[in-house]
Amino acid sequence: MKGIGGFYYVSDEEGSVHECKARGRFRKEKMKPMVGDLVDFADLSGYSSIEEILPRKNAMKRPAVANLDRMLLVLSAGKPMPDLLLADKLLIQAKQSGIHPVIVINKTDMDFQYAQELEKQYAYYDTILTSAKDHEGIDLLEEKIRGKCVCLAGQSAVGKSSLINRLDESFGLETGGLSKKTDRGKHTTRQAELFYVENCDAYVVDTPGFSMFEMNLNKDEIAGYYPEFCTFGKQCRFISCLHDREPDCGVKQAVETGEINRERYERYLRIIHSLEEK
Repeated sequence: MKGIGGFYYVSDEEGSVHECKARGRFRKEKMKPMVGDLVDFADLSGYSSIEEILPRKNAMKRPAVANLDRMLLVLSAGKPMPDLLLADKLLIQAKQSGIHPVIVINKTDMDFQYAQELEKQYAYYDTILTSAKDHEGIDLLEEKIRGKCVCLAGQSAVGKSSLINRLDESFGLETGGLSKKTDRGKHTTRQAELFYVENCDAYVVDTPGFSMFEMNLNKDEIAGYYPEFCTFGKQCRFISCLHDREPDCGVKQAVETGEINRERYERYLRIIHSLEEK
């Protein structure tokens, strides 16, 4: 469920939580238990021990969680203004890891029109609008996570912890506001932690907000992670089209006709050009 200072908190089949240490051999094998891991553990004299880490179907480094079914990417329709370049990279990471992404546009009470504009930008994704403050869209959120293990990811202060609190008020997670100087979020979640939402039979991971990201892909692989490009890329003259400077590009034509969002396409160019520089 969480790991703090070398101790790992493991929930058994009955929901009882055990404080465990990890076997020393995991260090030799360069393995470390992650939030979301399925493990075998044993109660020994005086303490419990994680004996085995079962095979993972996926794992993410930032946030450090395993075995996710869905990633809920939370964007703010108010303050802080969303970092959409980071959002696009997280969507790439989710697809690369085999995790179904759901975009949650929160704080619709602050600027509903802007929330709708964001929804149009990500028209090719599973998207819902919510307001943790007004309890709007929480029923839709419950349906998206039912029976799943999901992670909430995104910047600080976009409302991740507030949304989890709306799913189950008993969690009582600390929520933070904005820095008056920068309009950026204050970090309130200090480590990844798994919460069981009983009425949805779901596990939800709350993670610290972050603004740094490392892309571990080649530039010619990026376009394959954009669902809208996969549709219009079939109309390109070249099979290996990067949708950048090539002639007769179906993606660029779709941008001109408005079938692909221009801002999202321009951020795509920023990503591949940054990889070219590296």
